[in-house]
Amino acid sequence: MNFWEKATGGDLTRDWKAFEVRVEALPDNYRAAWGQIVAHLFPYGDFTGRNLTPILDSALGLLEVSAADGQSAHEVLGDDVRGFCTALAGGAGARTYRDRWREQLNRNVARKLSRLGD
Repeated sequence: MNFWEKATGGDLTRDWKAFEVRVEALPDNYRAAWGQIVAHLFPYGDFTGRNLTPILDSALGLLEVSAADGQSAHEVLGDDVRGFCTALAGGAGARTYRDRWREQLNRNVARKLSRLGD
């Protein structure tokens, strides 16, 4: 990927359009499941969401294969879609954007407070 695509987000637009085409081919219950997966994975994304693209691609692949096999979305994902997404993102200890922002804020406040003590 070149600098221009990365700066403008052209690569992300292309990826999302490809996802949308693939999702349209899924049955209705799988499309609803896809919406839940995207909603639950977004907090684990970085500023641009580029780190989620391979995860979302794999999750969509799983949905496509399961739909082709005739399984229901519930059989594939179970009752806990949020837990499924947490596992995809790296487990229960995976850091969300809120965690990263909180850590950055705490570092900045600690740095400012240490300057006051000098």
